[in-house]
Amino acid sequence: MSDSGQAPAPARVRKGDGRRARGNRSGFTTGACAAAAARAATLGLLTGVLPDSVLCRLPNGQEHRFAVSEGRLEGEGSERVAHAVIVKDAGDDPDATHGAHLTAAVRRLPQRAGEVILQGGGGVGVVTKDGLGLAVGGPAINPVPRRNIRDNVMAVAGELLLHDGLEITISVPGGEEMAKKTLNARLGIVGGISILGTTGIVRPYSTAAFRASVVQAVDVAAKQGQTRVVFTTGGRTEKFAMRQLPELDEACFVQMGDFVKAAFQSAVKHRLARVYLGAMVGKLTKMCQGLSVTHAWKAEIDRDILAASAQEVGAPPDLVEAIRAAETARFAAERLANLGLSLAFHRLLAGKAIRSLKSCYPGPYQLSILVCDFEGRFICRLEEDELA
Repeated sequence: MSDSGQAPAPARVRKGDGRRARGNRSGFTTGACAAAAARAATLGLLTGVLPDSVLCRLPNGQEHRFAVSEGRLEGEGSERVAHAVIVKDAGDDPDATHGAHLTAAVRRLPQRAGEVILQGGGGVGVVTKDGLGLAVGGPAINPVPRRNIRDNVMAVAGELLLHDGLEITISVPGGEEMAKKTLNARLGIVGGISILGTTGIVRPYSTAAFRASVVQAVDVAAKQGQTRVVFTTGGRTEKFAMRQLPELDEACFVQMGDFVKAAFQSAVKHRLARVYLGAMVGKLTKMCQGLSVTHAWKAEIDRDILAASAQEVGAPPDLVEAIRAAETARFAAERLANLGLSLAFHRLLAGKAIRSLKSCYPGPYQLSILVCDFEGRFICRLEEDELA
């Protein structure tokens, strides 16, 4: 122990020491699998035999051969319906829809030359709110997958479309249960998963996909008429913020993760009146630094900010130096809490974060920061207009 009664700083931990090994095998989107299923079912309808595999053109122009796990024909003549199933392989991405059975049912529409009608069946979500670029009341099949499904069907339908049309129904058995592990309900998509994918490929641990989901969540809130948004850095801070702001609609709460820039630029773009930020000490410190991405492996904590803040609230010199030498912000927060300096320390950091964020992302919004501890318990709330 030091003279101040504080434990010494922990041994330095080098960046990357605790990183979990991750695979890098790519997979396929729900959209690509739906397109492959639709193409296989169309071939089955035309030939009377469902193929064991099907070559599908992805939205990015590449081609991939998918195994058809199930296929069958029902009915006769113009009433015949072909069914095909593609099992989604998400690769090494932690995807809630990995293993989903993307199912297409294709039937002929007599005397409706050239028409290709796309519908959603069981397990595909239904859009109930504006802001997604999809018709309210329609299936949650995004624009790129819609085009890709139609393109693949038309590529094999051939002369049939000179006289008749085709109706394609995409369904996902168990999709409603899978959707509970996604943000669909918050976005206004009920009853199932979304059919997604702009390239057809799922990249493992895709930061681009997460960033896009942050932007989309802000878009949805704004188009619903919300004027306030609450950014949080994860599930714990979101639950904390929801307890602090129970009057706000669920659509106002957006887990921005590490994507500070994407979140705040979206708020500025939509000219939102109020932005709340829920955070703990580590991410808060990185926002004081003006970082646009706060991921642990992208940016280190500036321990000088922590040490200077500790000094400003009256921490003894040996603790200030221990904080400067420590690797984590948690070390500072816990040692200062032992001295009864937690509130002053976190309010000071929150003020620095507000100044930094408003400088990096200027706009008409009022910014409030809510800080919790590592158990999600309230520490403080600071309003922009409290700053001198």
